Amino acid sequence: MRYLASTALGAIAVSAAAILATYTGAPLQAAAPSRGAALAGDTYPQRPLWGDTHLHTTNSFDAFGAGNRLGPDDALRFARGEEVATADGQKAKLGRPLDFLVIADHSDAIGVTTDLYNTPAENLTDPTLRRWRDMMHAGPESSYKMTREVISAAQNGTLPAEMTNPKRLRETTRRVWDAQLDSVERYNQPGTFTAFIGFEYSLQLKGDTLHRNVIFRDGADKARTVLPFATQGRTGPEPLWDYMDAYAAATGGKTLAIPHNSNLSNGRSFMMTSADGGPVTAEAARNRARHEPLVEVTQYKGDSESHPSLSRNDEFADFGDAGWENGNAPLSALKKPEMFGGEYVREALKRGLQIERRTGVNPYVFGMIGSTDAHTSLSAAEEGNFFGKFTSDAPSPGRMTTVVNPGIQQSRIGWQYQAGGLAAVWAGANTRASIFDAMIRREVYATTGTRMTVRLFGGWDFSARDFRGDWVRAGYARGVPMGGSLGAAKGAPSFLVSALKDSIGANLDRIQIIKGWVDGAGQAHEKIYDVAWSSPLKRRIVKGRLMPVGDTVDLATATYRNSIGAAELHTVWRDPDFKPGQRAFYYARVLEIPTPRWAAYDAVRFKVAPPKDARLKDQERAYTSPIWYSPNG
Repeated sequence: MRYLASTALGAIAVSAAAILATYTGAPLQAAAPSRGAALAGDTYPQRPLWGDTHLHTTNSFDAFGAGNRLGPDDALRFARGEEVATADGQKAKLGRPLDFLVIADHSDAIGVTTDLYNTPAENLTDPTLRRWRDMMHAGPESSYKMTREVISAAQNGTLPAEMTNPKRLRETTRRVWDAQLDSVERYNQPGTFTAFIGFEYSLQLKGDTLHRNVIFRDGADKARTVLPFATQGRTGPEPLWDYMDAYAAATGGKTLAIPHNSNLSNGRSFMMTSADGGPVTAEAARNRARHEPLVEVTQYKGDSESHPSLSRNDEFADFGDAGWENGNAPLSALKKPEMFGGEYVREALKRGLQIERRTGVNPYVFGMIGSTDAHTSLSAAEEGNFFGKFTSDAPSPGRMTTVVNPGIQQSRIGWQYQAGGLAAVWAGANTRASIFDAMIRREVYATTGTRMTVRLFGGWDFSARDFRGDWVRAGYARGVPMGGSLGAAKGAPSFLVSALKDSIGANLDRIQIIKGWVDGAGQAHEKIYDVAWSSPLKRRIVKGRLMPVGDTVDLATATYRNSIGAAELHTVWRDPDFKPGQRAFYYARVLEIPTPRWAAYDAVRFKVAPPKDARLKDQERAYTSPIWYSPNG
């Protein structure tokens, strides 16, 4: 007996292959060199690899409870580009396959809702368990209600005793984990498609999200020696880091952790103090930086780059905020203004500089990636091909107006979900080792679903002449790529930055460099520089702001035209405000021209009127990992 225990439109006619050849330089033949190393005869990545580090399958208790019936095999097949059938019979297929995927099912209660569903009712003596089983069998709406009840009971400590039985939990976890490892190994094809082993550590303190996705560099031979690490009443990430260290010591293997949905943490994600209110120590800062080289900056449940209340001079700081800025994940606690600083990545990068100034160690040296957090087994980040956060949010005429948090006054509505979040990795080969190592060195970037190609290098002597030759080679040989650090100042730093449009997507609006720094008094600052943009002869910077690119979106047909914008942008930019004694970071943000959101596609597809306040178009974007400068080298 088993039972519960816990396609873009209007692309212009440009030869993407020709642009890519000019853009990337030498072809890919070997792994990328380490940052700043002279290349000699070595080569480097020709293109970014695209993936999702945050996908849930039927093994996650909330995914199954919300109606998902697709397991790890289905998820991996879909990510590779194969067609699958959803629980409600719809055909699902990616417009373009992914290069890699991390199945990150919740470590808490992994597989247990599946077990409850499959247990005969007469075998269940606990009335709550029997009622929850019957609710799952009654249909999607009832099943989703059951899932909310389970989550609420877990947060309130009122789960049935059989759900917290350690022996049963371990038996279920062992069985599900072993089967999932077998699936991942079956679909891992080095050089073609990389299937990673992983799980989600879903720490949530009174509803405040402190989740981490854990990724293994290794295969099942090492990962099978452990079980996914459950939260089980823990109050911080430190026990997870201890688990990661113990795994490394016992197996020689490697793992990394990626925080996500900091925008739903009510200020807990990037604190300036320790959990008990004391100062962050150098040891604590070093421990965090060593285990968490990346942060998930954008996903279905909102964007965590910045917020208008923090970046008042940033006209593009409101992407994906709608509905996700009013409280924590379950809206059990609403947001207070002072919480925003501990939730957004740009502010975390600034806070990291301040902590480093005091302790000598920066805990928030994050590279940036995006992912989906889909609970459908479908890693779909395409606006016109969005399958929803949960199976209950599958394409349908009413999903835009679905209430996400029923019974709560300041709830969220279906259209407020984002359809995006992708991880781009500059890895030398499509293998676990190469992709993982690129993540460790932070040579990665995030997009909101678009597949634009972005490169950023920092150094001391770059000039426009570099773009006349093999500029990527020059970037590696005389500087550092995104994720790297610049040593002692040799004048003002210069940056090579280039962006190539998604080959079947929208043209580019602009490239921005976002700088954060700490002054002599320890105060943090930021500034946004527009450094390259389309139609430079027509568009000027007026009163500190670049003229808008325009808008070709036709909401009546959910289409747009690439008659504005540029297919490629690049420039050399030197910091005009550089001061050698000030710690700083720099990252690139690249914006596309406006395009329809998934809600606009739904309105046309189902011939329904969207809610009057629904956001129907946006400027998709990419965020690179920063490059840091430290006066001490």
